[in-house]
Amino acid sequence: MRALIIARSKVRAEPMSSLKPRRGILDISAYVTAVSTAPKADKIFKLSANESAFGASPKAVAAFEEASRSLAAYPDGTVQALREKIGDVHGLNPAQIICGAGSDELLQLIAHAYSGLGTNTVQTVHGFSMYPIVSRAAGAEPRLAPEKDLRVDIDAILEHVDADTRIVFLASPGNPTGAYIPEKTLRRLREDLREDILLVLDAAYAEFVNAPDYSDGAALVDDYGNVVMTRTFSKIYGLAAVRLGWAYCPPDVIDALNRIRGPYNVNNAAQAAGIAALEDRDFIQTAQVYNGRERDWLAQQIGGLGLEFVPSEANFLLIRFPDTPGKTAAEIYDYLRERGVIVRRMDAYHLPEYLRVSIGEKEGLELFVALLREKLG
Repeated sequence: MRALIIARSKVRAEPMSSLKPRRGILDISAYVTAVSTAPKADKIFKLSANESAFGASPKAVAAFEEASRSLAAYPDGTVQALREKIGDVHGLNPAQIICGAGSDELLQLIAHAYSGLGTNTVQTVHGFSMYPIVSRAAGAEPRLAPEKDLRVDIDAILEHVDADTRIVFLASPGNPTGAYIPEKTLRRLREDLREDILLVLDAAYAEFVNAPDYSDGAALVDDYGNVVMTRTFSKIYGLAAVRLGWAYCPPDVIDALNRIRGPYNVNNAAQAAGIAALEDRDFIQTAQVYNGRERDWLAQQIGGLGLEFVPSEANFLLIRFPDTPGKTAAEIYDYLRERGVIVRRMDAYHLPEYLRVSIGEKEGLELFVALLREKLG
């Protein structure tokens, strides 16, 4: 009998199941995260994820560590103290702020609340790759409007809107281009949208912008009933690891999102670190000044090498490489990674001839430019 049991265990087949996810789920292309390793390099400079060149504020780190002493307690499910601090810093009503595990979670909640089977969402063809993911996950069809010279084309977006459109996703500055949308252009888009279409303005890189005619979208939320602004602590605040984001919304949108979010979706440590990060204005100002200076320096160096790039208001630069053998984006990417400089490939954004480079620490940026100069001649 024992021999029979052993024999059966050796030939046991995988269980068969007719279980399948909802229609459309398997059509989703999973999000491609940034590469973090370079096996052949002794030292690595990660310029692939638009992370903060300065890391997190020491005050935020201390607050995070202090919060770790209370791991047994549930966090504040209303995230009241953090919402009040956000409201104080940005001059916004805390009652119209919702926090989440990164702005990614908030985008998911928005898609589930305002789209679904039989509807569609609209974004630009080179827009953030999470927009089609959250749309399909909610059952909606994502539509991609073409851009004009890697900049948002409002008319093209409007041409893709139809009776079944429920959400328009738009980032300013855009990822991966870094280009921003002037406030008057955003208002024209909103004026030409139906009242039952939600305009989601993703302002993840707002803190890096210097353009005088830029708007993060908060004023549009105040002026209209169908605009939402999303923000993140992952970029200039250097808190990508704790997953923390927020959105400013009309009251009825806040009500809908709070009904479907998890009861404790923002942990204690993230809330504490977020409050401390907002309070450390000197740290943030230093990061802003550094980013603007080094972004300008990198653009000058890239232009000097004869390469095209998109003028950026974010903490990265999108650079185009030629189709010359040995100098293509794919080959340059491999060349850099072998030497410890990791940048981001743009194939997932329909831009295979481009690489995106984060404004990281100075040593890494200098090595990046030196390696390009060596390779491109």
